[in-house]
Amino acid sequence: MNILVINGPNLNLLGERDTSIYGKETLDQLMNKLESQSKPKINKFHFFQSNHEGEIIDVIHHKRNWASGIIINPGALTHYSYAIRDAIEAVRIPTAEVHLSNINNRESFRKTSVISDVCICQIQGLGGKGYFKALEALINYIK
Repeated sequence: MNILVINGPNLNLLGERDTSIYGKETLDQLMNKLESQSKPKINKFHFFQSNHEGEIIDVIHHKRNWASGIIINPGALTHYSYAIRDAIEAVRIPTAEVHLSNINNRESFRKTSVISDVCICQIQGLGGKGYFKALEALINYIK
């Protein structure tokens, strides 16, 4: 099983950006933990972070024949990127949406996800543990 993990805008600043909301763990630390604690269930991970919508779409397209599942934290793109939504729908790879914070308990504009209807689940408010829950959901769905 190969898992593509995509992190969107500003997630490269984890560990620095408002740690009361996003925690003190860096993105690299979080992704390293996900990879090391998930073996041997997962053959390979491909980790990708971008602040650019088009690059995220490109990696979804490029990895469509490699990935068994996708974990995506689209960041702010969650709320308006119909292009990412359409890319997920087009490749038909089981996808789990993750948010470190509880987006329903934040600003009103964050309560809408245009991505969720093409995902098998949405995990939010669990911090870094959300990635592990998303992986578990993907493994169960794929089996």
